[in-house]
Amino acid sequence: MLDSALTGLRTFIILAVLAAAVALAGAWGWKAMTAPFPQKVDVGPCVDAPVKKGSKVYPSQVVVTVLNASTRAGLATRAMTDLVDAGFVKGSTGNAPSGTKLKTVEVWTPDKNAPSAALVASWLGDAKIVETKSDIPGIVVVTGENFPKVTGGDKTVTAKADATICSPPVE
Repeated sequence: MLDSALTGLRTFIILAVLAAAVALAGAWGWKAMTAPFPQKVDVGPCVDAPVKKGSKVYPSQVVVTVLNASTRAGLATRAMTDLVDAGFVKGSTGNAPSGTKLKTVEVWTPDKNAPSAALVASWLGDAKIVETKSDIPGIVVVTGENFPKVTGGDKTVTAKADATICSPPVE
């Protein structure tokens, strides 16, 4: 009789432990199932990427924003389409800040010697590179009243010094 009582107690303990394990697994599963999905972190259109002296910079590494400083409607959009077709990464398009006046085209960049600015400028004919601080990420192309069009430019530029460029984020 003692044997059967011990066997019954052992069976009860095993079943109780298994029931507790199933209950814990169920609670964990329910919590995981009802938890919100992780949200994608928006890092913006570009991130700062270091470029070593002697490294090549390609259009696919350069984010470009085009602003229209002329009265010609759609000029920024047309220029952006041509730059994207050349391999550059699309930033945004829009109008230049009010009061911006220029004849042809300027390239605005936080670092006048950045290889990304030289690469973009090579596609814009007589573009002037202007060092300016801006909240707009990437290289900013500002088209003026007499901007003709995007021309053929360099396929790559070699960095003459260590630099930082605004490159599209890697996903």
